[in-house]
Amino acid sequence: MTIPVDLGKVTPVREVVGEDQADTDLLRQMARRAEAYLKTFSWCPAIVEQYLGYGVGGIIAVFLFRLASKAGDTDDWLWVVEGDAPSAYLVADNAPDATSALSVYCDLMESWAHAVLNDSPLRDVFPVAAPVTPEVANMLLSRMSFVREEIIPKSQSRQ
Repeated sequence: MTIPVDLGKVTPVREVVGEDQADTDLLRQMARRAEAYLKTFSWCPAIVEQYLGYGVGGIIAVFLFRLASKAGDTDDWLWVVEGDAPSAYLVADNAPDATSALSVYCDLMESWAHAVLNDSPLRDVFPVAAPVTPEVANMLLSRMSFVREEIIPKSQSRQ
């Protein structure tokens, strides 16, 4: 089994400790939501390991999941981004660390938002579970700007 991520740079979810008890509770809640999100997909095999790559409680977190077997034609390792924006999964092959996963996530969300704003076909972008309106698209672009400007630099300093 090839592991596409350095497991020394992630924390098993059961060992997650935030900056204080409230942050710890928020990160653990986000971990449960990320797992529930992944399990909504019929193609998702059993989850055998779960890690936190980086997170800011209640804002955004990146979780790494090891699946019991490959999910379709992808890998048995997936990132899930969870937080105050739509959830999304990413293959770990395209994102070797949490910072890369956040960057790919921003790319996916921005592509969806631009497709909405330009009336482009949504079949050509990652499916986002959000109302397809200009207001939501603009709000998502604003959040991704925040992630790129505030969250990603902080995640890089912890890699």
